[in-house]
Amino acid sequence: MGMNANLSQEEFGRMVHYSASLVSAVDTGTRPLDRVFLARADEALKSGDLLVTLLRIAERDREPSWFKPWLEAERTARQLRLYETTLVPGLFQTENYARAVLRFNDTFSEAEVERQVAARLARQDILTRQDPPQVVVVLDEGVLSRTAEGLSGIMVEQVGRLIELAELPHVHIHLIPRVTGLRIGSSGPFALARSADGGWVGHLEHQLGGAVVDDEDGVAALLARWENVRTEALPRRQSIDLTKEMQAHHEPQ
Repeated sequence: MGMNANLSQEEFGRMVHYSASLVSAVDTGTRPLDRVFLARADEALKSGDLLVTLLRIAERDREPSWFKPWLEAERTARQLRLYETTLVPGLFQTENYARAVLRFNDTFSEAEVERQVAARLARQDILTRQDPPQVVVVLDEGVLSRTAEGLSGIMVEQVGRLIELAELPHVHIHLIPRVTGLRIGSSGPFALARSADGGWVGHLEHQLGGAVVDDEDGVAALLARWENVRTEALPRRQSIDLTKEMQAHHEPQ
């Protein structure tokens, strides 16, 4: 990243509370940049939030082209509607859950996994900003019961995170109980974003990535599908109770 020429790595490390060896690792690119490091660097170098902002721009620019329009719609949305059948949505993932999910892609290097984890966590800023969107999420119960060997601790943490978020006034999490069976949403996950001017944009995920839906007929079809899956879901409080049961399911007996 190129440190201030007037500072040694050891001197800079003392300023940002990192060891000289860690500063060297960042400087040479063997350790990925993170927001904590850059926020401290901004403070030490009196650069405002320049470095943190540059990281955010770099992360956005490295996203695949098919995902960028949705990221912009998500960032500026006044309302988000998310439906997931297999995984916790990225906006709600803990760092450990996101890392475990991304590691399932064996084409990603460890550095790429860490970059994508950081980008995913950065997206979550919209949930806690001063003027957050309303976020309504519908999840199949199986999303929370699914696990693998060695991941129970991660799931306890992840489900706990969902419980915390569900208590926020602008976040509504609804579960579709397992007994419901097949329904119109079973064809796959999707998302909808409503902008400040009232227009809707959709996003469909598939195995090769995803696609933005912004034509009138496509958006209407997704809104109709949303009404169906939302109708099948439990009310908010019952959903929180079931989520707490799922957390207990993952805890050591």
